[in-house]
Amino acid sequence: MAASCVRLFAKVGWRVLEPQSHRPGGLSSLVADAALLGTRRAVGPAGARLRSAGLVAGVRGGGRALGCAVLLGGGLGLYQAARCSVQRHLAEEESKAPRAGLQLTLYQYKTCPFCSKVRAFLDYHGLPYTVVEVNPVMRQEIKWSSYRKVPILMVDGDVQLNDSSVIISSLKTFLVTRQTSMTEVLRCYPEMKSLNERGKEVTEYNNKYWLMLSQEETQQLYPDKEEQKEEMKWRRWADDWLVHLISPNVYRTTGEALASFDYIVREGKFSTFEGFFAKYVGAAAMFFIAKRLKSRHNLQDDVRQDLYKAVDDWVAAIGRKRTFMGGDRPNLADLAVFGVLRVMEGLEAFNDMMNNTKVRRWYRRMEEAALNHEGRH
Repeated sequence: MAASCVRLFAKVGWRVLEPQSHRPGGLSSLVADAALLGTRRAVGPAGARLRSAGLVAGVRGGGRALGCAVLLGGGLGLYQAARCSVQRHLAEEESKAPRAGLQLTLYQYKTCPFCSKVRAFLDYHGLPYTVVEVNPVMRQEIKWSSYRKVPILMVDGDVQLNDSSVIISSLKTFLVTRQTSMTEVLRCYPEMKSLNERGKEVTEYNNKYWLMLSQEETQQLYPDKEEQKEEMKWRRWADDWLVHLISPNVYRTTGEALASFDYIVREGKFSTFEGFFAKYVGAAAMFFIAKRLKSRHNLQDDVRQDLYKAVDDWVAAIGRKRTFMGGDRPNLADLAVFGVLRVMEGLEAFNDMMNNTKVRRWYRRMEEAALNHEGRH
């Protein structure tokens, strides 16, 4: 409607300014049409005829001045129509942004490497979230959930995401697709329950390292097919190998075990009694559990060497020509490895790793990327 008005007013103006001999069909009909367009709905057919007649008489008395006025009005109308169209388009695009109104609540243990992975992803992408620190003894904060592990991410208060890699894959899928709801994304990651070698029921997600994208979206995110394979390989490596090096290294000696539990109690959610019990009894228990983990995963007597080798293997995979495994920006593998390693900060194992491997430059750059939310755009 606005565009039609603008076009008609422009035609009227030019006809007024033309010499009389060049006006095909007469000006009266055009002006009458303009009047009818603006008044038909307001005053009805009879009123429209009266107003058009008056406007025709005015034109005959001062045509050129009226033509200028009509042209000016038409130009202003065109400007307003274009302005409204642009504003409406911007509003529609903003409403499609997945971060608008997305409410995220993360149930976690701060010192858990899997929880740290999720925080690394959320921080890097600039997704605001609320943290609920779970008491690791009673776990009352997640008593409402049949899934009794952390991390748990609640989306908009009613969609529950479990497992750190599923959380990351589903959120990334949501951010890329933009048109799909989180509920629909979650259907692509069905739970599969089975019994492990000890007869305990476990929940697994076979496709948790996949992003559920169209062919076009996959091509845009991974121009080279090998990039996607590499990312998935190292995300799996972080879960299946790197994370199992953390406990044997931070509980390597009784002194390190005490320092680690002092950090856990300080950063976690414990009562005074629970904190005291966890620090001394828990440290002693984890010292012996770390020994069992070393045997289970076939680690060397000096578990630091396994940590150093793993970290240097990661740096070698990135290579000298890339800042991150994702190139100029971190990919999901970068965020996973960074999240796992970050839980050792402030402990002896972390300092030894930084001093005896080549990971420092990459790690500090990852810190900066997460702190500045560089993945927002």
